Amino acid sequence: MNKDLLNKILITLGFVLIYRMLAYVPVPGVDLNVIKEFFDTNSNNALGLANMFSGKAVQRMSIISLGIMPYITASIIMELLAATFPSLGKMKKERDGMQKYMQIIRYATIVITIIQAIGVSMGLNSLTGKTGASAIMLDLNTFIFISTISMLTGTMLLMWIGEQITQRGIGNGISLIIFAGIVSAIPSAIGGTVELVNNGQMNFLTVIALLIIILATVGFIIYVELAERRIPITYSKKVMMENQSKRIMNYIPIKLNLSGVIPVIFASAILMFPSTILQGSQNKYVMMIADYLNPNSYTFNILTFLFVVFFAYFYASITFNAKDISENLKRQGGFIPGIRTGDTTKDFLNETASRLTLWGSLYLGAVATIPWLIVKAMGVPFFFGGVAVMIVVQVAIDTMRKIEAQQYMNKYKTLSAVGL
Repeated sequence: MNKDLLNKILITLGFVLIYRMLAYVPVPGVDLNVIKEFFDTNSNNALGLANMFSGKAVQRMSIISLGIMPYITASIIMELLAATFPSLGKMKKERDGMQKYMQIIRYATIVITIIQAIGVSMGLNSLTGKTGASAIMLDLNTFIFISTISMLTGTMLLMWIGEQITQRGIGNGISLIIFAGIVSAIPSAIGGTVELVNNGQMNFLTVIALLIIILATVGFIIYVELAERRIPITYSKKVMMENQSKRIMNYIPIKLNLSGVIPVIFASAILMFPSTILQGSQNKYVMMIADYLNPNSYTFNILTFLFVVFFAYFYASITFNAKDISENLKRQGGFIPGIRTGDTTKDFLNETASRLTLWGSLYLGAVATIPWLIVKAMGVPFFFGGVAVMIVVQVAIDTMRKIEAQQYMNKYKTLSAVGL
């Protein structure tokens, strides 16, 4: 393995290790025993989902309890604004403007984190254990101030870690943080399942069926993620003669799922934001809304499906630019057989991408919800859905592709250095 690639992998693993260490740093002034008792009876609601994404940092009331979701929520808001206001979209495309754009996202993350941290802190005030002990061991106002500062610091550290992994490591830093959080919960999930079987709360055949569902979901995700439509390209004889010594791509690959794992993460962040704030309230109307937003409810999964489909279309429209592809193709002297260059090529590519995105969005929505429906029908007493499986598989595939791309790049550099 190339030394440069090895260094990037080690840097990535180092930052992931720091992230996992932060998950064990609790917010000052919290009784962790009361928090544990609460989570033992609330593993199937929105807090259970947030706990899964944070690698059980919420259960430990860590300084990174809010995870990276405030940053993702701020990114969603900015993406929507950039698509709505042309001036903001132009800023995003410029090199200097992109720095300002990212700075706005960071400031928005701070605001969202403060709001969520205050909501969580006030919710903890009404939380008591079986013995009547309060979850807060400090004065309420003092605790709100300390916990808000602590959670804000933790989220800012996660945001910095994610950016460092993206710039200096391998893969997308934010996705890898979510990936690490979900994967870290797998050993305890396996242990809990074994305990349920030993106690007679779960049938062994149910565990076998659950494993089959997980493996089938993983296989289906891998199959679809590798699927692509290859549109053939033809070049003029002059261009082929000029590039005899170079490899020219003879097709345009358009993935069935153009938006990747982003729609699933965005949908989860949007639905978890109100759930986190509403969870601690004792108002009956607020509690009713919180019940509707419970990840183990049909309402939540219907909303998940709709949000995933929406963000699949939205993000695909950002990542796939048919105009740029058609212009580059024309500039290089290439064309799609039977399709005129220019606007006709652009319209053809847009139409093709739109048809693929339809099936891609339905696939994302189905994988995010159908496994949950099957598991719920089986009566499994803990939260499980296709969202976690999809994120893990897609992030793993994306990271492997980037490692392979880095290896090919190093090979080309070596060949160039020796004059081949």
